[in-house]
Amino acid sequence: MINSAPKGQFGQEHRQTLAQRALGEVPIYVIGLSIMALCIGLLMANGIKISVSGIIENARLFLTFTVILVFFDVVWQLNRQRPDSPFALVKERYSDAALWRQIVGGLPLIAMAILVLPFFSKMKSAIPLFNEYTWDQTFVEWDQAIFFGYDAWQVLQPVLGYPIVTAFLALLYHLWFLLLYPGVMFFVFYRMDSQLRRQFFMTYMLSWSLIGGAMATWLASVGPCFLEPMLGNAHFNEQMAYLNAANEQVPIMTLRVQDMLLEWHGSSKNGLGSGITAMPSMHCAIALIYWLAVKQIHRGWGAAFGLFFIITWISSVHLAYHYAVDGLISVFAVLAIWWLSKKIITAWDAWTERQAALRTNTVPAE
Repeated sequence: MINSAPKGQFGQEHRQTLAQRALGEVPIYVIGLSIMALCIGLLMANGIKISVSGIIENARLFLTFTVILVFFDVVWQLNRQRPDSPFALVKERYSDAALWRQIVGGLPLIAMAILVLPFFSKMKSAIPLFNEYTWDQTFVEWDQAIFFGYDAWQVLQPVLGYPIVTAFLALLYHLWFLLLYPGVMFFVFYRMDSQLRRQFFMTYMLSWSLIGGAMATWLASVGPCFLEPMLGNAHFNEQMAYLNAANEQVPIMTLRVQDMLLEWHGSSKNGLGSGITAMPSMHCAIALIYWLAVKQIHRGWGAAFGLFFIITWISSVHLAYHYAVDGLISVFAVLAIWWLSKKIITAWDAWTERQAALRTNTVPAE
């Protein structure tokens, strides 16, 4: 006869685990939703219509990557185990209670990522409403001060100035996009230290808002590739001439994206992924966040993500998206936010523990 008590106890433990995880993530929900509300208020105050199209598109991208990841997981498991019944293996794997507990526990963070990111993108597109693009010349001068009178791209050019190298770096630069979807899903669902997961997501949310929003608006700049078409400054025409010449030999993926961003800017499109801003570099910021987190999970993969961060920074300069100082400022900002996020999570845990202790101490003895 099957004993139903353990099943009930198991269900209760499951609910307690989910509740404990959700409670620990409350600061992320509160800060994320508060920032989203602030973004909505600022946008509406400036006459920008709020729609759910960006949220729907973001959800579609998460769903697409979910299907892709499940497909590759099934193929991997079938190839590794070579079962007599593939359908039985798939059924067993995806009906596992522990797997579904992990999925259900991670859904609130996925929902946050789906809801919040489109509004950060809208704020990026709305920068001209709050500030003019006036910082580019300053950043050119900062770069030249660091590199002894040369632009950063000129220093890199003797090493990277080959079409095949440029095309490869452009490809890697686009792979950064994967950090926003399968990368986020990894940190949501992978079994890891709870504090690390929360520190990652708190840093992720605050970086998009503080670095990609507030700082990008304050330090409004367009970057080398848009300097001439948007501001009439031909300082980087030689760099763009090289990139276009290289594109005649090997397709340089970033050039098409730059043209698309410029077209969107001209038509005032403010959808997911639109908007033009250089300082600070969110490519560098997000890549650095991943390095800070992944190196605490796996030493080898940490080294790989550290290398990816360095390549992203170098590529952002070589491909004319950014000044070198864009990445430098991002590094300082991310390190500060990473430290602050840990303080917030630690303080929240200490507060919830005190509240739990008070409740325990005030429960009358039976």
